[in-house]
Amino acid sequence: MAANFFGQIFRITTFGESHGPAIGVVIDGCPAGLSLSKEEIDHQLSFRQSGKSPYTSPRKENDRAEILSGLFEGVTTGAPIAILIKNHDADSSQYESIKDLYRPGHANFTYLEKYNIYDYRGGGRSSARETVARVAAGAVAKKLLAHFQIECAAFISEIGGISIRDQDLSNLSKLRKKIETSPIFCPDETASIQMIEKLEQIKEEQDSLGGIVSCAAHLPSALGDPVYGKLEAMLASAMLSIPASKGFEIGSGFAAARMKGSEHNDIFDIDLQGHVRTATNFAGGTLGGISTGSPLFFRVAFKPTSSIQKPQQTVNLNKEKATFQLPESGRHDPCVAIRAVSVVEAMTALVLADALLMNRNVKV
Repeated sequence: MAANFFGQIFRITTFGESHGPAIGVVIDGCPAGLSLSKEEIDHQLSFRQSGKSPYTSPRKENDRAEILSGLFEGVTTGAPIAILIKNHDADSSQYESIKDLYRPGHANFTYLEKYNIYDYRGGGRSSARETVARVAAGAVAKKLLAHFQIECAAFISEIGGISIRDQDLSNLSKLRKKIETSPIFCPDETASIQMIEKLEQIKEEQDSLGGIVSCAAHLPSALGDPVYGKLEAMLASAMLSIPASKGFEIGSGFAAARMKGSEHNDIFDIDLQGHVRTATNFAGGTLGGISTGSPLFFRVAFKPTSSIQKPQQTVNLNKEKATFQLPESGRHDPCVAIRAVSVVEAMTALVLADALLMNRNVKV
């Protein structure tokens, strides 16, 4: 199985399965001299954890990072950083009754077509459990970015058609406080209440909802490379690699197709510090694939959770029609977008860390 790595200089390789003994990541290219602790990684992992809220899967994984290499006396050495996160609450028994059925919305059909083998226990490698490794790696990337005063923040901006009001992106620390006080990582309190009500309703209906995760980042100009290495292209690749993601748009996104050039063009101006800046930001913080210095802003669409309690028509491995019904003990998210917030933020950090290293020979 190829393509288990991401990045060029700041590169990660993840491994492990949903119901295997552990999930892990090896990080190559992290500069030496960066302070890093297990507690900082665990803090980031806590935002992705299931079982902490009625609006996520009840699977309770007390995710804790084990740093196996690349760190000495609390400082990165420049060697590969290996991180392991053990699985503790996997229950493979619930998959026995459905192992011979094609699961609607899942990858077992395509995995079997390609590899002729599939780990039916929670989806194996195709499971969103793999993303815990991305969040651990993202924690390391965030430490590098913080050294250069680069920060990012992701949040829920829509669930089940309920959207938030526009948020002030000028102060991401203030925005983050609002995000982290919400059980569904939504900075708009009114919209959050409405979303939660809809989530409660959809759980009673034994169904699921889709959602949109927005992300903003403050970064300097000149990150990203033209043509095939555009910053937004790298971000799109990162975001669409996340399980259940179905769409990516930057700045005004698809709305740009309904605008005039005179409306969409970001007019250049001089700010109070004498820097060239754009008065608006319909481009989302990039031009020609290179960052402008304006806030980077993009959105990622996530489909409704494929695992639902409602019976669905399918076929079995013998190509006979069958009914697919999850066991009552099944543990799944009513909306995967909620736990995807931390993953979107981690993947953003990984892209920006890579772009930073591509742009200059970084020393910390």
